[in-house]
Amino acid sequence: MLTEHAVPIAPRTFHAWAVRAPSKRALWDATITEILAGYYEPDEHGRRRPESLYGSLKMWAHLQREGIPVAKSTVERLMRKNGWQGVRRQKRVRTTIPDPEAVRPPDLVDRQFGVAAPNVLLVADFTYVKLVTGVFVYVAFVIDAYAGSIVGWEASASKHTRFVESALRQAAALRARQGHPVDGAIHHSDAGSQYTSVRFGETLSLSGIRPSVGSVGDAFDNALAETTIGLYKNECVRADSPFRRGPLNTVGDVEYITADYVAWYNQQRLMHRLGRIPPAEAEARYYSQLVTGRPAGSQKPEGA
Repeated sequence: MLTEHAVPIAPRTFHAWAVRAPSKRALWDATITEILAGYYEPDEHGRRRPESLYGSLKMWAHLQREGIPVAKSTVERLMRKNGWQGVRRQKRVRTTIPDPEAVRPPDLVDRQFGVAAPNVLLVADFTYVKLVTGVFVYVAFVIDAYAGSIVGWEASASKHTRFVESALRQAAALRARQGHPVDGAIHHSDAGSQYTSVRFGETLSLSGIRPSVGSVGDAFDNALAETTIGLYKNECVRADSPFRRGPLNTVGDVEYITADYVAWYNQQRLMHRLGRIPPAEAEARYYSQLVTGRPAGSQKPEGA
């Protein structure tokens, strides 16, 4: 057939090509493809691993951390060839409603979410998750601005102030157990009625936390919390999420997937702004450097 198309080729050349062993590149491609398939293809139970949420850049960084010395271009090429891609951000619906009668604390953050240490700034917000029955479950988060760690969360069938208080108390309790109390931290939120209520202000005061509230109707004033919730909705809640076990029928189903997601998010999810390391690792490096003067994992100088 090649001859008929004016491609001059000797029979022995064709037969040598047909029986030759795969090239090193072909073998390496097959190896990496199999590894990637382990992330992006469902297993026998129809579930995928959380890293299937990654695009090519984060997947390449993840493989590097796993000790697989693959080139970034190879990961991009093989993912494109097999139709694998990370999750894409969807539009978020705003849930908090401001109370025009409430006296709001001042904005102590002014959109400056970069802080030098953990426990300096906590940001908070909540979102909704729709059950198969059409009922909404609301999930509140408290996030440490330093590395983006989710330090407190709570799910509830109602939007009463109690559930955002519970998320805050969880955050304070977690930091206390870790030996890093939140005393003196700033708690920043939008102007939702739950966060501007007298009761919530009392909870902040009892925890030794200073309140800060952004302006009404401006998502940029609470951008870090909005971003984290956007990740949660796209990576955890969506129907094809690797954290889903099936339909969400009850508050307990939402709690189950949220607990799994938060554990993975804090301990394993690679964050671009942290140099593609997880939030927990970034915090560990901070405290290690604070004590030893060197980042976690660094070697002592020779002769030290």
